[in-house]
Amino acid sequence: MPQTNDPRLRSDAQRNRERILEVALTELSRSADTPLSAIAKKAGVGQGTFYRNFPNRETLVLELYRHGVQQIADTASVLLQTMEADLALRAWMDHLARFALTKAGLAEAIRHALSTPSGKAAKPGHTPVTEAARLLLGACEKAGTIRPGVTPDDFMLAIAGLWQLSPHDNWQPQATRLLDIVMDGLRTGAPERRNLPGGPGRS
Repeated sequence: MPQTNDPRLRSDAQRNRERILEVALTELSRSADTPLSAIAKKAGVGQGTFYRNFPNRETLVLELYRHGVQQIADTASVLLQTMEADLALRAWMDHLARFALTKAGLAEAIRHALSTPSGKAAKPGHTPVTEAARLLLGACEKAGTIRPGVTPDDFMLAIAGLWQLSPHDNWQPQATRLLDIVMDGLRTGAPERRNLPGGPGRS
């Protein structure tokens, strides 16, 4: 996209891009096959503007994926500011589950985009989510509310069952049970729990 020194033009371009992403998130969540022309029309931009921002479907979908992953990651620090560390971790797990399962059409579009050669090459890493997990686990360990030594990789493997749930079914109760079980496991052996009256090692 040509560079411009006019702040108003740069601002307009940014608003167009954000509007495209906003509409694309809604429309692709409903149906992975939504035509790009329909997204451009609902976003109120011309075809030229649309394709300057997103040359193809894979580019658009991968940007939505990166944006969603970053939002989930950013949520971790916000939750830590408003609640105790272990409660923040459990709440963040719910956010992660909703991101994975509430947008069935978008999830299908992401899977398709990542299966293409260009999608595989441009696939964003899970670093933001991994770092968010590291932040939350570290805060919980410091507070003594989870067992020590749990790594982000351990955590991601523990919640991997989320990806086996079908977004088309009533997934919420099963996801809640799964995440509660994981959280109970993380809390087992926590220093704070060992020091409670009646806890392990107390008569």
